Amino acid sequence: MSSYLEERIEWYDHNYRMGTPLITDEQFDKLEANLFRVDPEANYFSKKTILPLPSLAKDSIDDFLNGLLPDTRLIIEPKIDGCAIAIQYIDGELVKAIARKGGDVTNKIKDIPDVPNKIKVQGLIQIRGELFNPSEHERPTYSQRQSGAYLRAAASKSDHLSFCSFQIINGRLNQHDSLQYLKKLGFTIPEYKSLNFTTQVEMYRKQWTDKKLFNNYPTDGIVVKINSRKLQLIREKSLDSYPHWQMAIKY
Repeated sequence: MSSYLEERIEWYDHNYRMGTPLITDEQFDKLEANLFRVDPEANYFSKKTILPLPSLAKDSIDDFLNGLLPDTRLIIEPKIDGCAIAIQYIDGELVKAIARKGGDVTNKIKDIPDVPNKIKVQGLIQIRGELFNPSEHERPTYSQRQSGAYLRAAASKSDHLSFCSFQIINGRLNQHDSLQYLKKLGFTIPEYKSLNFTTQVEMYRKQWTDKKLFNNYPTDGIVVKINSRKLQLIREKSLDSYPHWQMAIKY
C-alpha cells in the first residue's frame, strides 16, 4: 500500500515540477500526509530530508531576465548578511536545522526567539532563511561574524540574533504567497517589493545603493526573484536556457 502511494506522490510531484500539475496543491498535501502516517520512513521522505542551501547566482541581471516577458512579476528582497539556515518541520515539530556546510544546528536554532518550535502544518515543510543580527544594519560583516560565532560556540547567548524566513524549499506557492504564509505561521519575513515590470529592477538597485531601501537590515545586496512558482520550476528544470529563478545584485 505505502509503496503504491509513494509512487503516486513521486509521479504527481514530478509532473508539478515539470509545469504540468495533475492534482491540486491541497490534494497533493493530503496524499503526502497520508504517506507519512502510513510509512514515516518511506524513501520519499529520506530524499526530501536533504536541505539544499546553494549560494545565490551572481550573474548579470540581463542574463537573469533573458527570456522573461517585460511584465513578469518579480519580488525584490534584501540580501541579508548572516548565516544561511534551512529548517525542517514534520507535523508541526521542528526536527532539524542545518547550516550551509551541512552542520547540524538544530539545538542552536531552537533557542532563537523568533523561530517557532511548533507550527500548524501537517506533513513535511522545509524553510530557508538567514540568521543575523538586526542591530548591525550598518555593519553587515559583523552580523555575519556574530551569527557564525553563535552557531560554533558551545555556550553563547541568542537574544541578540534573529531569523528571517524567505523561502519554503519544498513549497508550491508563488513567492509573495509563500512569504505571507510564513508570516501567518509565526515567522519573521523580510521587507520586500513587488515589481510589475522587469524594467523596475534597476530603479530598486539604485535605491539600495543610495541607502534608501532596506536600511533596517545588514545587507550586502538585494535579491531579485521570479514570483511565479510555475516559472521558477521551469527555470530549475531548464537544460537549454538560463536555469536560475533568483539572483543577488550587489554594487
